[in-house]
Amino acid sequence: MHRYKDLKFWQLSRAFCKEIYLVTNTFPEDEKFGLISQLRRSSVSIPSNIAEGASRKSDKDFSRFLMISLGSCYEIETQLLISFDLNFINKEKLEELQNFLNQIIKMMSKFNSTLKV
Repeated sequence: MHRYKDLKFWQLSRAFCKEIYLVTNTFPEDEKFGLISQLRRSSVSIPSNIAEGASRKSDKDFSRFLMISLGSCYEIETQLLISFDLNFINKEKLEELQNFLNQIIKMMSKFNSTLKV
């Protein structure tokens, strides 16, 4: 079992989730059940799956949950690009969020590669 609260990428994913909530507050109201909901659910999924995986007894199980978290990262990246295409976020915000997300992806991927599966 791993102490997920000590994992830097879990801490960053919580901060990223907060950023997603803040940026989606500026989206049009009619996106409430569209991109707003999708982005928020995906962003919550990242730290949640890290925490759930850390509670598992084997590295193999933990790795599986990290892969789910990584999938959510790429889902968010696509949703952010669509948000940019629809002019809900500007290029600067898109790049800022992509850089933040890439930092999490790199750290999580590196950690995942150290697990004995």
